[in-house]
Amino acid sequence: MSFFDIFRNRLFMCAVLGWFLAQVMKCVIIVIKDKRVDLKRMIGSGGMPSSHTSFTVSLATIMGLTYRFDSAQFALAATLALIVMYDAAGVRQAAGKHAKLLNEIVELIMRGGDWNNVQLKELIGHTGKEVFAGAILGIIIALTFNNIFPA
Repeated sequence: MSFFDIFRNRLFMCAVLGWFLAQVMKCVIIVIKDKRVDLKRMIGSGGMPSSHTSFTVSLATIMGLTYRFDSAQFALAATLALIVMYDAAGVRQAAGKHAKLLNEIVELIMRGGDWNNVQLKELIGHTGKEVFAGAILGIIIALTFNNIFPA
């Protein structure tokens, strides 16, 4: 048994695929919307769709499909997904709004004095739409994955 056995775990690989496809979609959306390539979005948080949500919802869905939706395994995975979605749309989005306001204050101060210009990361949370899109993506990925790689 080795660490690399995790890559043979279909449940884990489904979740990773959910994260990966959400990150790719973020890059594609930026290309379409802003007409620029931003590969940093492949590892960044925030944006449409929520990759954290897609990751956890695809895991919960594949767990439900594999072990039944009334199983302890599904309950655990679904609880984790709900916590992640709440955090993404609540706490992390509020932190992003605070960072945006603080960056504006620093910019105003910089115009009038000699301050260090430290930019806070603003894109760390998600809107409800981004979380919802991540959840739908996660479900679709798990359903498709389960059809291609059945238990």
